[in-house]
Amino acid sequence: QVQLVESGGGLVQAGGSLRLSCAASGRTFSSYAMGWFRQAPGKEREFVATITWSGLSTYYVDSVKGRFTISRDNAKNTVYLQMNSLKPEDTAVYYCAANRGIVTRIESEYDYWGQGTQVTVSS
Repeated sequence: QVQLVESGGGLVQAGGSLRLSCAASGRTFSSYAMGWFRQAPGKEREFVATITWSGLSTYYVDSVKGRFTISRDNAKNTVYLQMNSLKPEDTAVYYCAANRGIVTRIESEYDYWGQGTQVTVSS
């Protein structure tokens, strides 16, 4: 069992930056691929970024490439999402998720989810 707790959300002006953190419980964190998803008002939840258990490979949705960076610190059981050059369309609830299998963009393949953290970008 893995419990995930996100933090770091908030209100920021367009062009600003935020860093989200996701702290995981459990001793097997380093064996999980981790992902970030987001859900904007009135929209379905969408994939944002994912990282392999080792941290050596990362993947992003096209709309955030070059602006967002996913990383992890297995010693701290934490995964991060550095978000730069934020846009109003990035406004959403951001969720982290853990996957016991291979890294994936598919939401249904994630086994554990956090409760989400709100990110609001004003224009």
